[in-house]
Amino acid sequence: MQRNTTADVRDAGRTARGYAALTRRSLLGGAGAASVLGASRLARAADHPLKGQSIHMAILGIAGWTPSKLGVDLAPDFKRFAKATYGYDVDFSYTEAPFSQLFQKAATSLATRSAEYNIIISDSQWLGALAQPKWILPLDKYIAQRPGLNVEWFSPVVRSAYQAYPDGSPQRWGLPQEGDCMGLYIRKDLLEAPGEAESFQKRFGSKLPVTWEDFEALTFPDFLKLIAFFNRPDKGFNGFGAQYSREYDFISDPVMTLMRSMGGDVWDARTGQVEGILNTDGNAQALRQYKDLLRFEPGSAISYGVAELIDAFTQGKIFSALQWCAVGPAMITDALRDKVIVVPPPCFPTSSGKPVRNYIIGGQPWVINAFNDAAHREVALDFMEWWYTPETSLAFARHGGNPCDKATLTRADFDSIQPWFRTYKFMLNNSSDFWHDPAYADLLSVQQEGFTAYATGQASDPKHTLDYIACRQQKVLFDSGTAAKAPSAACSGIRL
Repeated sequence: MQRNTTADVRDAGRTARGYAALTRRSLLGGAGAASVLGASRLARAADHPLKGQSIHMAILGIAGWTPSKLGVDLAPDFKRFAKATYGYDVDFSYTEAPFSQLFQKAATSLATRSAEYNIIISDSQWLGALAQPKWILPLDKYIAQRPGLNVEWFSPVVRSAYQAYPDGSPQRWGLPQEGDCMGLYIRKDLLEAPGEAESFQKRFGSKLPVTWEDFEALTFPDFLKLIAFFNRPDKGFNGFGAQYSREYDFISDPVMTLMRSMGGDVWDARTGQVEGILNTDGNAQALRQYKDLLRFEPGSAISYGVAELIDAFTQGKIFSALQWCAVGPAMITDALRDKVIVVPPPCFPTSSGKPVRNYIIGGQPWVINAFNDAAHREVALDFMEWWYTPETSLAFARHGGNPCDKATLTRADFDSIQPWFRTYKFMLNNSSDFWHDPAYADLLSVQQEGFTAYATGQASDPKHTLDYIACRQQKVLFDSGTAAKAPSAACSGIRL
């Protein structure tokens, strides 16, 4: 989630080439088990190439994003670890930028082959734009050399979302810094208030969902009943809240979630084809359905992004919110600690009778600057190995981050560490990513334009809106060489 780029900076960087190779001492082999990793570290510690040196590392991350800052907040632990284990001193600085500005900040620096930022917290969608010009380090060789980087992830989506480019290829460019999925935040105190269950039963003839398991089975049509029931503007709150803002990817993620969960898709990653895939009647129905949800939301919801949705929920303006698990610490304040339950968002019925959830995944990978010198590359890789140790993953989780490794997520106590962890873990297996293409910025820009035009009433026909978006995106991908087919004749002169 939360992704942006600028085409001019991206294109300027296509001339960036290569990186200086670091000749490492041979390492012990292995599959990443703790004993093998420990042996590997011991082998390196005795004769580490940086032993006795002092290194400064600069990290670029996301402003106002708790998981991003946690990567630096925990860095003093790595400093102690590196000194004790490898014999070198390291300190860290942290530079940040908002989601909508972060790629531009990174790309402006990387396009000059600068090592100003040694490690960057990237959005998953930027992998193609960073990898194609060889601005970031390809990681497969280092993962093979270092057992601590050969992590068993909880779900296959971790690799496809945070590591792989091109889509579907085995090549890895990132390592997960923060996993993230959509969850449904519910005001439990309102849900369980006296008389509500009886009133719901009387109105709809069905049981009010109250447990996590109830919500796991909740279909979208029944979810509409729930938010209609708790839509009480006369009492000062509405039934639901979600993101509709044109900024960044705020409206795109939930709209694409409905499209995929209702049986559609947004493109073919193998061929780059958009036209005929995005602009279908089924996807038009999904877009219409997302706009219709505004009936149950505050009047200001049309401008909601992540921050505005947090404010609406924590200020008691909405009963429920479709929101990222990554912002759990902000959504569940101390005052709301016992008044909120985080549950799976609704599933969607299908003709086969088996309900489907296919929600857009969020989260960010670490990427390593390809222009680092040998010393900074060595420390960056040491830092990554340390990041995936059981101790660090658990510390990250306890501070509010969402780790991705199987060992941590299958701990017996994992679900109880944070209120959203059970849902986060469940939704990892019910989520998927979208474009990793270098033309991501242009694809997103036209899609945000179209979706918000329809949501705000500037465009009246959801199918025509999708036709316009598909034609524009098809041209972007054809012009860049990703798509084999040019836009069809039906695209000629199309406007919103």
